[in-house]
Amino acid sequence: MSTDWGTLLSSEKNVKMVSAFAHGEMSGRDFYSHFANTKSGGIVRNLLRVNGVVYSKRLARKALSRRGVGA
Repeated sequence: MSTDWGTLLSSEKNVKMVSAFAHGEMSGRDFYSHFANTKSGGIVRNLLRVNGVVYSKRLARKALSRRGVGA
């Protein structure tokens, strides 16, 4: 299952959180906690579980740069 970055980056607040995570300003636990009990919670949990924190940050930077937001 691939990560639905469109849903994850659907609001300005979420973009800021993903950007903070991608650039090392937030831990994986903090990133997960922000999205817990939201529509995107499962996406984030799966992203971290499947890829690990380090590679998830790399994927987040890649997603942000490809969409031209928060990079």
